[in-house]
This record gives sequence, structure tokens and C-alpha cells, in this order.
Amino acid sequence: MNNKKTSKTKSTRIQEQNRQRILEASLTVFSRYGFRGTRIDQIAEVSGMSRSNLLYYFKRKEDIYRAVLNEILAEWLEPLRAISADGDPRIEIGAYIRAKCKMASSAPEASRLFANEILQGAPMINDILTGPLKTLVDEKAKVLQNWMDKGQIRRMSPHHLIFAIWATTQHYSDFDHQIKAILGKSIIDEEFGSEAAQSVEDLLLHGMLPRHPEPNID
Repeated sequence: MNNKKTSKTKSTRIQEQNRQRILEASLTVFSRYGFRGTRIDQIAEVSGMSRSNLLYYFKRKEDIYRAVLNEILAEWLEPLRAISADGDPRIEIGAYIRAKCKMASSAPEASRLFANEILQGAPMINDILTGPLKTLVDEKAKVLQNWMDKGQIRRMSPHHLIFAIWATTQHYSDFDHQIKAILGKSIIDEEFGSEAAQSVEDLLLHGMLPRHPEPNID
């Protein structure tokens, strides 16, 4: 009995490892060639698996593509989900900005693949964008609005604030080639990644903190 249970556990673990190998290889191939330009054989080759073995885990290219995008979104949304309504907005928002910059540096392929999907009209994940993503963003927008109502951060559109954080942080991965052309540096460089995160945090946080009235010197 125990041997059967151990064998089943080992088999499940191997299957999960193989599935992860496929998704990691798919991210590399899809980010390079796009959904239409990618072939199953390319993914199989990069993953080091046979085509038939790969198709045991995913029946269609669309299934692989959607699974990759789901993993990207799940990872990206975790820092947003972690923003606590009971926390100090400077700490909570600062941590979110740093997490987003770290993701841009550690997984630039993921950001570029996601951006390309959005530019195509999000045909594969529109149900996620209009469902779970919208629900979470609306929830966190209420947290930001509450901080604004308390005077802890300046009044602005909470949704546009979230969009600004996304746009600024993901720029470093989506436009990495442009940055390298201008600065000769890349977001994947740890020192430059830290510099970028600090700059974005300083820019956005200083812009959203309450403005104190000028002292009366009369």
C-alpha cells in the first residue's frame, strides 16, 4: 500500500515537473515568435521533450499559450493582492512598486508576451481581464480611495494610479532594447534594476503624498 502511494506521489511530482518544463520553454518560444509564429515542435525541442510526450500534457497549442498567460497573471497579481488596507500607504505602495520592478527584471519575457497579447486584443484571456483581474483591481482601487479620503495620499483616480504603476514598471522590460540603446544598461542587471525601482518609487510616491501648505513667513 505504501509503495503504491509513494509511486503515485513520485509520478505526480514528475508530471508537475514536466508540465513546468513545458511552460518555461513555451514562454521563451512564444515571447520570441508570438502565438501564430510558434509551432508545437519548437516548444518540444526547447523543453527537451518529444512532441508526443508534450501533447500528453497539453492537447493544443492554445492550451499551452493560455496556461503560460495564466501563470504570468497569477504571479503578477500576487503583489497587488498583498496590498493591505490596514497598512501605511507609503509602505504598501512602495513595496508593490518594488515587486513590479523586480518582476520586470527577473522575467522580461513574461512582460513582453503579456503586452503582445494585450496589443492583439487579448483574445485568449479577455475573460480573465474582465473577470478576476477587474474584480481585484476594483477592490484595491477602493483601498487607495480610502487612503485618499483619509488624506494619507493625494486625491487622484485610483484606477489611473494603478495603471501608471503598471506602465512605468513594465516599461523596463517591454522597452528593454530602447533603454539599452540609450543607457547601455538592461533591467536584468541587478544594480540597474535596483536603481530603476528606487527612481520609480521616488517619482510616484512623491507625486501621491499630500502636499503640505507653504509656511507663512509674514
